[in-house]
Amino acid sequence: MNYTFLALTFLLLALPARAQTPPAANPEDVATVDAIMAATYDVISGPIGEERNWDRFRSLFIPGARLIPVSVRPEGVTAAVSTVDEYIQRASPYFVQNGFFEVEVERKIERYGHILHAFSTYESRSKPDDAKPFARGINSFQLLWDGSRWWIVTIYWDSERPDQPIPERYLPRNSP
Repeated sequence: MNYTFLALTFLLLALPARAQTPPAANPEDVATVDAIMAATYDVISGPIGEERNWDRFRSLFIPGARLIPVSVRPEGVTAAVSTVDEYIQRASPYFVQNGFFEVEVERKIERYGHILHAFSTYESRSKPDDAKPFARGINSFQLLWDGSRWWIVTIYWDSERPDQPIPERYLPRNSP
């Protein structure tokens, strides 16, 4: 038996599948930090019955990107790591069945070289003109500047809860 061949086969099977190349982005969506952040919120927002433009969403992310919501349950805190396509599969039915509009209300940025971290405080509503959001929280965006465009590497988020209010420094200055 050829153990080298067997070991190499197991090694290749253990490697992660190569991430798919995303669709080409609209250059205006990825030219600036403001643009890629706005495009992200825009593409996930929409009324009941409206399918989102998932190719536009995919175009914002670097191959291999991850979306990670934090969940707090009685058994503990977890982070559900998903690929862009796994997120789309999970979120799409909810977005079509429920109106969902998410907007950024504040942002704090740290940048070094080609990497950027943004704490983006969000508010979620069922309709854009709802007086109060049904949810608020912070999206932690990790972005990459490749010299010609911005890419989302990760969005990692946690929602506000009664025992975890959003700190004042992450709220708009005119917020109550």
